[in-house]
Order: sequence, then C-alpha cells, then structure tokens
Amino acid sequence: MIRLSAITPSGQVHLGNYLGALRTWAREGTDEDVYFISDLHAMTSSHNPQRLRSMTREQLAVLIASGIAPASVCVQSDLIRELGALNWVLECTCTYGEAARMIQFKEKSLGRESVRLSLLTYPVLMAADILLQGTAEVPVGEDQLQHVELARALARRFNHAYGDAFIVPTAVVPKVGARIKDLADPARKMDKSAQNSAGVVFVLDDPDLVRRKVRRAVSSTEGIANLTEILASCTGKEPEDYTSRFSDLKNVVAEAVIEELRPVRDRTLELLADPAELDRIRAAGAERSRERAQHRLNAALRLSGLS
Repeated sequence: MIRLSAITPSGQVHLGNYLGALRTWAREGTDEDVYFISDLHAMTSSHNPQRLRSMTREQLAVLIASGIAPASVCVQSDLIRELGALNWVLECTCTYGEAARMIQFKEKSLGRESVRLSLLTYPVLMAADILLQGTAEVPVGEDQLQHVELARALARRFNHAYGDAFIVPTAVVPKVGARIKDLADPARKMDKSAQNSAGVVFVLDDPDLVRRKVRRAVSSTEGIANLTEILASCTGKEPEDYTSRFSDLKNVVAEAVIEELRPVRDRTLELLADPAELDRIRAAGAERSRERAQHRLNAALRLSGLS
C-alpha cells in the first residue's frame, strides 16, 4: 500500500515541519511510500527561479537527513513530462465548477484582481501526483481533504468513462502531532514563508541563533504552552511546571531543540556540500518514481484515445 506526502519549497524547513511531519515520515514510512518536494506547486504565485531551485535542493537534503528512505524521495518537476501529460487528461475530466469550489482557491484569490491560472488548476495537478503513483492513502490535514476528494472524484469518473486506470485513493487524517507555533506570535503556526522569521526556528539555524530565538519567545500563557509543547516533542517526556521560572524553560527548550536538530542539520550540510551525491540520490528517486508511474500513464493515454 503506497502512501504519498509532499512538502512545498516555499522557504526553509522549520522546526514545526520537522516535528510535525518529517520525523513521522522517517519513523513510519516504508520504501514503497512517496515523499516528494512539490516545486511545481510553488509556482502558483510569484516566485524567484533561483530561490526555488535552491530551496528544492535544500529540502531534498533535509528529507534525506531526517532519515526518510532515499528510495522513497523525489522532486516533483523531475516527472514533469509524465505529470504534464496526466494533468491534461485529468483537466479534461474535471469541471470548472469543481476547481472553482476549492476552498484554498477562494481564500487565496479573495480580494485580488488577478491570480495565476495555476492557482485554480493546481488541485488537478495534485490529483495527478496522487494517481500517477498508484497511491492508496494520502495523509493530509483537514485543509487538504477537499483536494483528495477531487482526486477521488476524477479517478472514479475516468475509470467509469474509459476503463480502469487508477486506484481511488483514500484521505487519512493523521493523529494530531506537534503543533508548533511561532515563538514571537504563538497565535499562529510557524511558517516557512513568514515575513518575519524572528519566531521561526529553521532546521539549518546554527545553535547560537536557535538560543537567541528561543530566549526572545513571548512570555504569555500561549507562549509558555508553545515552549512546553516543543520540549515534550523533542524529549518525549512531560515537562515540569516552569510557569514561575520562564527563563529556565527557555534555556531547557533551546538545548533540547539544538540536540534534536543537530544530526539533521549536520547531515543536511554534508549533503549540500556534496552536490554529486545529492544529484545521485535525486536521479535515483526520479527514476524509481518514473518507472512506477509509466504503465499507469500509458494506460490512461491509451484508454482516453491518445495512443
């Protein structure tokens, strides 16, 4: 049974990404699963090409450094020919109304005079990601359930109209993991693309920078709860009550975060310093994903009359 998950290279991987997703992928994933960097999805809004390329390589290195099996990791754009072909077939299966009803499209386009067409159509590309790999389960948060439902609808519609080509995937909402908030504003979660990164701990931050960010964390009730959550996630233990000793809590959390991230940071920097090895891992992942996808794409093209 194949599971598929992705991370978008809209910025550096942060502590919340690692504790809430990547660490779980490493612990629970198998070689059959697919974990990919969704660089095509990062193009639905204005982007810097050089930064996109850099963030994609960095995220690939972080995924491998986190302990995720290299064989299960790939970069979305390395399958652009296969995805492009299937995306067109699925766009010809999807209706405008279905795409326009997507909640994220409504939210992100609200009040804007102009948005990229890809913002409307990228859920179809997401369906192509899922269906091309023969995915059985898609672990997603509540905000992505609608997109998986679209993939399910398109798979069923295509299979009914032309013949069985796709596995109909199931959305799986994982058990609630670490919900890491911004240290400077615990009312919102850590964000890779946050305008102000003072409260965001990135995986590649050096230890001194981690200490400075944690020591500047707000001392509100929400701030204490956030630091306590971070400490519990890093140590696996219920922390003691630091309510009256907030400075002690900050010091303990900073050191726990540094130790949790140290091996990931060190291995990531090693991979980034060895571009040939990172390219080899990337090429192998692309080839494996391409081989698994090819027969499914060929079947879809044949059944729809294109070959």
